[in-house]
Amino acid sequence: MERVMAEHISTADLANPRERRDTAGRQDDGLGPLLPESFVMELRSRWDQVQAGFVDEPRTAVQEADELVAQAIQRLAENFASARSGLEKQWDQGDGVSTEDLRVALRKYRAFFQRLLAV
Repeated sequence: MERVMAEHISTADLANPRERRDTAGRQDDGLGPLLPESFVMELRSRWDQVQAGFVDEPRTAVQEADELVAQAIQRLAENFASARSGLEKQWDQGDGVSTEDLRVALRKYRAFFQRLLAV
């Protein structure tokens, strides 16, 4: 199954966890949208089809709605697991991690935690 993160993070980003800034100059927490835009558009399109099909096949429409919700939840879980793994790699490098590295990691965990609570 394809795992897509909105913002690509490289091993260089993990090795050098300097704070990045987005194009508007704001601090970049490294955590983009919860779901890729193309996936959201696909789900919305499929939802429209499900809703339109309700008139002729109500039970089928409800089953398809359940499948769409399950797919969205699964993708969210995969994206969060991937993001969490990336965060862990930043600080779980043994005793050689600097206080600055840990400060940056904590800020990213804070942003990640806020996103979890906002779902």
